[in-house]
Amino acid sequence: MTRTLDLELARKVLAAQPFSTLVGARLTAFEEGGATVEFDIRGDLLQQHGSVHGGVLGYAADNALSFAAGSVAGSTVTTAGFSIDFLRPARGELLRARARVVRAGRTRVVCRCDLSTVAADGSETLCAVAQGSIAVLDPRPRPSGDETHRTTDQVAPNA
Repeated sequence: MTRTLDLELARKVLAAQPFSTLVGARLTAFEEGGATVEFDIRGDLLQQHGSVHGGVLGYAADNALSFAAGSVAGSTVTTAGFSIDFLRPARGELLRARARVVRAGRTRVVCRCDLSTVAADGSETLCAVAQGSIAVLDPRPRPSGDETHRTTDQVAPNA
């Protein structure tokens, strides 16, 4: 299996996930150190109060965190754990989960994710934040003399 992901291959990985297909997830950005997952907010993704169900927000965070980690660690990663804080009800037309690498080690990658809803007029509202630890299942050998980790500043320029 290839260790290097690009946008095309990353989209194929996403499309191979049945739940991602069910919610209509799209990988809209994928670069070294970051990834963005989006999907349209539909009635069947809401809870009884009319906002996106917390489990759906958790899914979006989990996948965005994993794809961000995969952008620096390769394709053999899996979520070791993540936490999510819900800030306000997620209501709008689109859900956007933007994740960035905080620190990439040889066997773990720590990432952060902002989850926002996008209204019909294009305005974004932050509704949740998440942080996760992503395990590298097939760690790359450590080159002698090289540092053992990279930080966000070394992975990608600040946006």
